Parts: sequence; structure tokens; C-alpha cells
Amino acid sequence: MTTLVDRAVAALRANHDALAALVPTLSEQQLRARSGATEWTVAQALSHLGSGAEISRKPIAIAAGEQVDAEDNQAIWARWDASSPADQAAAFVKHNAAYLDTVDGLSPEQRDRQIDLGILPQPVPLVVALGLRLNEVANHSWDVRVGVDPSATLDPDSAELLIELFSGPLGFLLGFSGKADQLEQEVRLAIRGGGIEITDTVTVTNAVGDPTATFEGPAEAVVRLLTGRLGTEHAAGVSVTGNVTLDELRKVFPGY
Repeated sequence: MTTLVDRAVAALRANHDALAALVPTLSEQQLRARSGATEWTVAQALSHLGSGAEISRKPIAIAAGEQVDAEDNQAIWARWDASSPADQAAAFVKHNAAYLDTVDGLSPEQRDRQIDLGILPQPVPLVVALGLRLNEVANHSWDVRVGVDPSATLDPDSAELLIELFSGPLGFLLGFSGKADQLEQEVRLAIRGGGIEITDTVTVTNAVGDPTATFEGPAEAVVRLLTGRLGTEHAAGVSVTGNVTLDELRKVFPGY
């Protein structure tokens, strides 16, 4: 049976392969163009993903018994920030591949170990570590690709999996990123295959009873809504009806 871990690894690999094929084709001008993350260029989005791969590989490698260097995160970020756009793009491919090689090399026993990410109150199962990485990779991969192609969408398999993860082991993340207090009314938003409940917090559910509103659009658009990437220029074919508007939902999910 395919597990959430297996599906997360496959989704991470698919996003990597797409970017690894894209990076060599990018010109200096494209690397310096604005990405979907408006404060970053395409190269800076790749740098963020590459430094993230370098940092997030370490706790997984440590859990597998590997010795890793002790370079702190600030030093890693400074090193990446000092690189040229072309070097940032090439290094992303190298370090993200190394991250995936480490994950692929885990034994069944190592997959069962808890991972100390250093950013959460306690160690977490591998599926949480991979889910957090997939959330970064799928969304920032879109940031890169939409900077080159305005019609780009999130990888559909990654989107489906992220919605499932948001309704389970990654549910806590929306408690930090969602701004439920931006709405005066409670919302039970029906999405394809589930729902988003906005009360005093934000919760993704497998089903929603008696919905107050409906989101019409694919899973990838739902994920972009949840991560602040469903701006008016990238919302073709998406509509919301009921007791909340798409503009109001954008305030609940300002993004990261």
C-alpha cells in the first residue's frame, strides 16, 4: 500500500524533476525576473528552495545516523545570498537532489524515527517533515515557474496531497498562517473533495456539512488560496459563492 510518506517523496521528486529541467533553460534576464513571490526574483526563489534543502536535509540525515557539519542557518543563508543568480539556480538542483537522495536512502526502520527539525516544540514523524518540505517546494516551485510562464499552475498531484496533509498531520500549519479573525462570520467552504472551516481558527476537513459557501476551482487553486498565491491575475476559472467572497478569503490567507 502506498503511504503518505511514499506519496510525499514522489511529489517532491516530481517537483524537483520539473525545476531541474527548467533551470538550464533560464536566461540571466529570466533569473532576475520577478517570481510569484513578489519580494523575490526567480533566482532568489530557487535560492530559498536550495538553502531550505540544505538545512532540512540535516535533521533527516542525523536521524539516519549520518554525521553532518555544524554550519548554522544564518551562515548558510548568507552564503546563498552572496551567490550569483546562475550559481543560486545551479546549486538548488545540486542540494535538492542531495535532499531527495537522503530521503530515498532511508531504511524502513529509519523512516519510523522522529525528526528533530529544530523549529517545532518536539520531534515529528517523517511524514510531517516531508509534508512541510513539500509545502515549501510545491508553492515556491510555482513561484519560479510563474515568473517564467504566467499560466503556470501547481503540480496537481502535489496539490491533492497537500490538501490531504492539511486535513491531517499538517493541520497545525494553518493555525499559524490562517487569519480567521479577518472574517466577522463563520464560514464552511465546500471545496472539491472536502471543505475549509473558518471559525476562531482555520481547519481543512475531508467533508463539510451544511456549507455556507462553495469554492469552484481545482485542488491546485485551493492550495494557492491557502498559501496566498491566488491573486486576481492568477485566478482564472475560480469563483466563490455564498457568505464569503474570494477577496475576503484572500485576507484570511495572506500567504508566506
